[in-house]
Amino acid sequence: MRGSATVVLDVGKTNAKLSLWTRDGQALARRVRRNAEVAGPGYRALDVGGIEAWLRETLREFAGLADVRAIIPVGHGAAAALVSGGALFTPPMDYEDEASEADQADYARQRDDFEVTGSPRLPQGLNLGLQLHRLEATTGPWPDDLTILPWPQYWAWRLSGVAASEASSLGCHSDLWRAYQGRPSRLAVGRGWAARMGPLRHAGEALGPITPEWVRLTGLSPDCQVHCGLHDSNAALLAARGHPAIAHQDATILSTGTWFVAMRSPAPDAPPGCLPTLDEARDCLTNVDVSGRPIPSARFMGGREAELIAGLDTFHLTEDYDPETLLQRLPGLIAAGSCVLPSFAPGVGPFPDHPGRWVNPPDDRGDKRAVLGLYLALMADVALDLIGSRERLLVEGRFAEAQVFVRALATLRPDQAVYVSNAQDDVPYGALRLLNPSLPPPSPLVAVAPLPFSLDDYRRGWRAAVV
Repeated sequence: MRGSATVVLDVGKTNAKLSLWTRDGQALARRVRRNAEVAGPGYRALDVGGIEAWLRETLREFAGLADVRAIIPVGHGAAAALVSGGALFTPPMDYEDEASEADQADYARQRDDFEVTGSPRLPQGLNLGLQLHRLEATTGPWPDDLTILPWPQYWAWRLSGVAASEASSLGCHSDLWRAYQGRPSRLAVGRGWAARMGPLRHAGEALGPITPEWVRLTGLSPDCQVHCGLHDSNAALLAARGHPAIAHQDATILSTGTWFVAMRSPAPDAPPGCLPTLDEARDCLTNVDVSGRPIPSARFMGGREAELIAGLDTFHLTEDYDPETLLQRLPGLIAAGSCVLPSFAPGVGPFPDHPGRWVNPPDDRGDKRAVLGLYLALMADVALDLIGSRERLLVEGRFAEAQVFVRALATLRPDQAVYVSNAQDDVPYGALRLLNPSLPPPSPLVAVAPLPFSLDDYRRGWRAAVV
């Protein structure tokens, strides 16, 4: 008889991922789909139809591999779905769709202060409240039964038919949540959006079994339970807390992908006054973990910048990658003054208004990849300083495999113990810990060795150039 298993659905901005796991945390299968760009009714939209078709096919495949008893959705924090009458009311907006200056100005007058929500004012639709502001203007008046679902909870609703909302999804630079008080923002209440949100549930709570429709479409057991789900970077945070060296210490998790998100997890007994004062203008924010606790955070769009700087995305990062050769080339590249200045993703990160450019760019593509690693380390170093990161640092995600990046970061932060963990499984492992908190980590922490030379002068010159 086949053993029971859990599915983690991770719907990111760039890719959707589905993974199948045994009860004891062993991976049985993984599938990935690159998300398409689609047109909505007057705005750029998320590819809900394409993701759902792929999900049906892949769940049908997984149903043939194991007895799937649970599904946990994970998603990025800048999307929401509007549902009415048991169906999607309008396609979810893509956060890269540009709002008009008039819409931005109108919305800016209504949003809460940063000190209350922990949400900085961000470009495009990265503040979920701005998306709702625009959607209401273009698709309203909304029917009485319309419900607003954060992105992970949309997929939980689609599979189970049960509407919910969840703290880590609402508390992710949305403008909709008071991070330090654990309740909806003045904006969300005043616009009537708070009353339209699904009931607040814990991320690991089972909402109910999959619907008969999904049983028929996929062949999954009608007893398969759908759980509420959570924000993707918070899943990485939960994974990090599975390591004893991280769980009860002041530690920072640097999640790397399209976004690099640094989340500082204070020690459980740390007083509230230990949290730093964050700089809204430099893409600092307060996330909220699955327990509702404020998490000082800072971000930059490292994966997107890697594509623009060196033509690399997270799936091709380690193709034709010889780390030893790149590391050996670093001293010569540093001596030649080769560097990248931020920012190639304008409007976000610690230098949102600084125009990105190369200085003394090398001709060789491998050398460019090496300098890119230094750039990402320098950017991460600034982001970590902004949240007062100390003691321990865990780098997870695809870029944890980039040796120049992680070793340069360890060199820049000699007073911190820098670790990497299993690069592919941190987000699903964090989601799995919601169901089994005692689940052991899939791999041990690996200490990162610093480079055999200093980067202090290189950092001083780089920071002076971006002031």
